[in-house]
Amino acid sequence: MVFVMLVRTLFLTFTPNFKTMKKIIAGCILLSFLITSCNQSKNEVVVDDNAIVDGHPAWILQGNIYEVNTRQYTPEGTFKAFEKHLDRLKEMGVQTLWFMPINPISKVDRKRDTTELGSYYAVANYKAINPEYGNMEDWKALVKHAHEMGLKVIIDWVPTHSGADHYWLKTNPDFYIKDSITGKAISQYDWTDTRKLNYKNPQMVDSMIACMKFWITESNIDGFRCDVAGEVPDAFWSKAITELKKMKNILMLAEGDKPSLHKDGFDMTYAWEDFATMVKIAKGKTTATSLDSVIAKNDTVMMQNKIRMYFTSNHDENSWNAADFGTMPGDIHAPFAVLTQTIKNSVPLIYGGQEEPFLDSLKFFVKDTITFGKYQRAEFYKKLLALRKSNPALAPNASYTKLASNNDATIFAYVRQQGKSKVLVVLNLSNTAQTATTKNEIINGQATNIFTGKTDKIVAGEKISLAPWGYVVYDYK
Repeated sequence: MVFVMLVRTLFLTFTPNFKTMKKIIAGCILLSFLITSCNQSKNEVVVDDNAIVDGHPAWILQGNIYEVNTRQYTPEGTFKAFEKHLDRLKEMGVQTLWFMPINPISKVDRKRDTTELGSYYAVANYKAINPEYGNMEDWKALVKHAHEMGLKVIIDWVPTHSGADHYWLKTNPDFYIKDSITGKAISQYDWTDTRKLNYKNPQMVDSMIACMKFWITESNIDGFRCDVAGEVPDAFWSKAITELKKMKNILMLAEGDKPSLHKDGFDMTYAWEDFATMVKIAKGKTTATSLDSVIAKNDTVMMQNKIRMYFTSNHDENSWNAADFGTMPGDIHAPFAVLTQTIKNSVPLIYGGQEEPFLDSLKFFVKDTITFGKYQRAEFYKKLLALRKSNPALAPNASYTKLASNNDATIFAYVRQQGKSKVLVVLNLSNTAQTATTKNEIINGQATNIFTGKTDKIVAGEKISLAPWGYVVYDYK
């Protein structure tokens, strides 16, 4: 707009000859570019919210996901209380907020401990807000605020089962799978607070899709993380995702790693096997070379242009398996966190509290508040998230070159590249100091160590010293 108005003013004020006019136009274009640049932060990559790359929302490709456990995030456990953390999270570089289920929790057969809050995943009503967190207006205000800050919001969706007193059990009992003897709706697995949904019922299928559409229409969310997605028939996902993506350029994240989930239309699946391998390496049960095998397997069985969500913790792993403070304790966590942020086909997850870090498991069925205040890992994550955002070499579809080193059992090194942009990652996945070298000349060039800020000349064959569980990340951009 500034450019158009400036040119119009010049035409009305002067009657220049052709050569002069060309100079004026060139100057106006430069001025317009400078004005636009001044309105953007340094190295900011501006992405059209409606753009699609390789079938995925362009906005997630150099983005990240931050999981929010609303109940445990603040002493109040409400949307309004969490909203006060948005500025801090934006400053750290968080881009997409994933909220664990925001729906009311069933009371029948509720999981109990010292209080009666129950499991987030026993949904009593797919179109309502858990009063524990606030109300619908609170939720809409939070989403609107997040959007105004440039953040995306996705919600956890529980499609395999409802809670044990969902109103469908009375209004539409044929929406559920029933025991052949008792005729009562059965539970999903041994989750006795749930009832298993019947995907052979087309009316139930349409009702579930309508409920998902409701949240896009009602609160303008940007996608869904779908619980136990692999247990829902592929045909449902193909139908649902097609219809949902007609409404908005949303992100669909599946909790699962079945290759067919990508064919069904999911943008992203869990890198479960990769995580399990990282845990084994951290415990000294296998070597760094195991990661090569997992990555090769992914390349074989997964679709081309797939995206995997990499993580060192999430709500399940934290509550039941003490991740990451128990599976990758202390300094051991860092190189694996770097890997999740930089490996091929990845979008990284940070579980709320990891930036503190909160060194405890959060109870699942009762109130168990995270203690925030030190944010000791925040700067570490900030540097990695800034690199992801600014360097296209970390987009999922950028090239990946594994580097042979002098000790592949402990050194895991690779280069990501997109055009002239490049990132070098060298990790020491062992508890002893290492001196890493590689003869691959792809690493040659001037690059900046993102953690020290120092620019070095990188040459193949030169030694890189790494502390136990050490790491370096070089930005060639």
